[in-house]
Amino acid sequence: MTILSLPDGRSLEYLVDGPADGLPLVLHNGTPSAASLYPPIVTAAARHGLRVVTTSRPGYAGSTPQPGRTVASVAADVTALLDALGADRFLTVGWSGGGPHALACATLLPGRCAAAATIAGVAPYDAEGLDWSAGMGAENVEEFGAAVAGPEPLSAYLESQVPALAGVRGDQVAAALGDLVSEVDTNALTDAFADYTAGMFRAAVSSGIAGWRDDDLAFVRDWGFDLADVETPVAIWQGAQDRMVPFDHGRWLAAHVPGATVHLDEAEGHLSLVITAFDDIVADLATHR
Repeated sequence: MTILSLPDGRSLEYLVDGPADGLPLVLHNGTPSAASLYPPIVTAAARHGLRVVTTSRPGYAGSTPQPGRTVASVAADVTALLDALGADRFLTVGWSGGGPHALACATLLPGRCAAAATIAGVAPYDAEGLDWSAGMGAENVEEFGAAVAGPEPLSAYLESQVPALAGVRGDQVAAALGDLVSEVDTNALTDAFADYTAGMFRAAVSSGIAGWRDDDLAFVRDWGFDLADVETPVAIWQGAQDRMVPFDHGRWLAAHVPGATVHLDEAEGHLSLVITAFDDIVADLATHR
């Protein structure tokens, strides 16, 4: 784990893994999360000549909170990190709550961001024609209902969830996620992937709820950029068996991100899609390097 000192005085925690001369693949993990890498993801990226770079967004683990941040705020942090790594260009992928952050990079860093992909990425809360919470598991409906109500109700809700994640083990993850996991995702939560997921959840709440809270608030507010302005190549990947980010989010993004390449899979879920499709996702991104 490495700490970068940002121009505004904040600290940004990050990890880099893969070939030293590889083009950076900036990975935006979901919500809640922290800088953590699943080895098969690193291996898949390396096969395509890419090194994976991931951060703990502000407020998570060793990264300084940034109250009031928007989704767009990520672009400045990614820019500072790439400058520190001496990288002029990069690819990016965002999973779940990381999806909007990948789209922010694609929109706000044209030219430098060669291509982006979202995996089960959430759509804007005010997306026209989308019933945003329809099909979500009960836990997400409650969580984002609290986010819409404001910082205080949201903080109270998240604090109540911390004990379940702070000590979670791999064999407990599926139960901890409750109504958020479909059958295909429950089946995916085994062995090393379950241990990785549990470790990421523990790290996500290791310094409190600031990162989780500010992620949720950013999702239900204006993102700070317009998807209609995307000029960077973007691929949308979404599974129909997803109770965290429902299928309609992927369909909405597919229809509203200009020029998007669309991969909608009826058989996959929120977690299983990462396991089964990540090599294909990276292979597609690498064609734009």
